Amino acid sequence: MALTLYVDTARWRAHHKHVQEQFPGLVPVCKGNGYGFGHERLAEEATRLGSDVLAVGTTYEAARIKDWFGGDLLVLTPYRRGEEPVPLPDRVIRSVSSIDGVYGLVGARVVIEVMSSMKRHGVSEQELAQLHAAIENVRLEGFAIHLPLDRTDGSDAVEEVIGWMDRLRAARLPLHTMFVSHLKAEELARLQQQFPQTRFRARIGTRLWLGDHDATQYSGAVLDVTRVAKGDRFGYRQQKAASDGFLVVVAGGTSHGVGLEAPKALHGVMPRAKGVARAGLATVNRNLSPFVWGGKQRWFAEPPHMQVSILFVPSDAPEPKVGDELVAHLRHTTTQFDRIVDR
Repeated sequence: MALTLYVDTARWRAHHKHVQEQFPGLVPVCKGNGYGFGHERLAEEATRLGSDVLAVGTTYEAARIKDWFGGDLLVLTPYRRGEEPVPLPDRVIRSVSSIDGVYGLVGARVVIEVMSSMKRHGVSEQELAQLHAAIENVRLEGFAIHLPLDRTDGSDAVEEVIGWMDRLRAARLPLHTMFVSHLKAEELARLQQQFPQTRFRARIGTRLWLGDHDATQYSGAVLDVTRVAKGDRFGYRQQKAASDGFLVVVAGGTSHGVGLEAPKALHGVMPRAKGVARAGLATVNRNLSPFVWGGKQRWFAEPPHMQVSILFVPSDAPEPKVGDELVAHLRHTTTQFDRIVDR
């Protein structure tokens, strides 16, 4: 009995091809937990797409995935002097976001990140003059810019990239390749048309692997069902059942990522009101689970355990049976499955 990730493989791969057609020169991204699919699986899918470069998050991920992908590996986390050395093959390309970092990678293949409106990391405009000397002792694979997802100020992503292209050109730095993140297909096409001598390569993860929500589905198997009456005590904390119903033990607990949620940026009155309501319910031990039964998301009976969750299903709903599977609305990037099933 398991928490299973079901994949409509033909549909999933058709989406990959569609994204690849929209973004010529696409660089797939495989980082974290492999977007819920695992590094090995995404390395195989990138190979199937014919990708010559696969982007990973860290040097540790590059070390793990190097035996699964035969092309170049682009490490997205910028190099810092003093970091733990990790043995890597020459086909690994390091990202660098500082002049000092470039000097620290003599002989290495590097991509230099410039500071975008994200203001996360990157070489500033004032530092460009120092790059000429710094890049003499590295193998420059190109520049990169990581753009924000939302532009609440109404600014134009293309104009931001153009601004950097103009600065790099004015500094007489090589512009053969520019790696970009979070651009739309039409925006990428605009840039390619305006700068035909530069190859723009979109680094894409979420849109590529998770863009077709209906191609994948998590499901947790029912392990046990126990009927309870109002007032019966149950669980680790011996709480009382609020009404008659069923305690349903389903595969999927904290070790799988069930019950874990990343903070969200809330915009507008309604989303904020819902957030306040959820917080209020949590103070009285009412937490909605990701599991669906009888057409509704069901409440946790108590906080999820390490490998299972206990749900409360009221008596007016169909009684689950051992072996049934409950669809689970889980976030791919925080979920670890027991098994993956292609169908």
